[in-house]
Amino acid sequence: MGKSALSGGGTSVKARQLWFTKPGEVEIRENQLPPLQPGQILVKSVCSAISAGTEMLVYRGQLPTDIALDASLAALLKQTSYPLQYGYACVGHVEQIGAGVDAAWLDKRVFSFQPHASHFIATPDQLIVLPDDIEAEAAVFLANMETAVNLVLDGSPALGERVAVLGQGIVGLLLSSVLARFPLAQLLALDEISKRRNYAEWLGVRQAFDPKSDREIADLKDALRLPVELSATPNSGADLIYEVSGAPAALNLAIDLCSYSGRIVIGSWYGSKSAPVQLGGVAHRHRIKFISSQVSSIAPELSGRWDKARRFQEAWEMIRRLKPQALISHRMPIDQAADIYKRLDQEPQQVLQAIFTY
Repeated sequence: MGKSALSGGGTSVKARQLWFTKPGEVEIRENQLPPLQPGQILVKSVCSAISAGTEMLVYRGQLPTDIALDASLAALLKQTSYPLQYGYACVGHVEQIGAGVDAAWLDKRVFSFQPHASHFIATPDQLIVLPDDIEAEAAVFLANMETAVNLVLDGSPALGERVAVLGQGIVGLLLSSVLARFPLAQLLALDEISKRRNYAEWLGVRQAFDPKSDREIADLKDALRLPVELSATPNSGADLIYEVSGAPAALNLAIDLCSYSGRIVIGSWYGSKSAPVQLGGVAHRHRIKFISSQVSSIAPELSGRWDKARRFQEAWEMIRRLKPQALISHRMPIDQAADIYKRLDQEPQQVLQAIFTY
């Protein structure tokens, strides 16, 4: 495999790229990448992770039309209509470098917020070098682990609090894993898919509930000591609730479960989906605080002490401790992308974390 330093020009490669061509359809395109320019790096991918919650918005045509997919990531900044590339959890190794790039980059293992592709061109500031003790299949969780760390920072769980996590997709499971390390009075979770509930309890959640089951919701409210009429007292309800299910209607359940003066951290990106939210009753009377959490920035009240480098450092540490690669349920070549996206859309209970291999 020809690793080399190039001074501009030189040999280019063909990249196999995943494209979302229209709602419900993806295809693999083979495109010749341009020769490296000064300051650029060619990376060959090893694996990339599907971030199902966000990528299903792309696959289903539920993207908002008035904003970029992610204004903080250069690879996604201009993509707002089909056909488009997406994905933001790619691990690879550096094959070639352009003029002006430090030779130490050659053969480095790197993570990048890049769409799914066998090769891509980046600049050094778009690459994060993997720690030596973290394998590639663990490193693909960096983006979602960073999100989980950010959610914890924004929610500020405290000693002895009752915490509930709505949604146990990968972000929800990683969040629950981190929260399980806190000295909480209770850590509860909700998800419609039984496999996810089982994983949540395996990862340290005290009990996981099915939000579609009236009996289980009654059990959940009993665990939180919520009276039937939902008249919260200082000793009832969850002090802190995370909404990471991706379903806007889940906010109403979060409101029902929240304590007086409790916090609801909204980590879901709903895209163009919406639902009526009941803000006129207990949400108003109980002085509930709604917190929007988004990983592209640091909360202003934390930015004097935290920056993205520190947050990445903590995300790597959580990857070391929690070993999230145990959550990978499907490994497949990128050529099988159409099959796995169809399965995620129609049979999500069958897939926990899918990754592409190259």
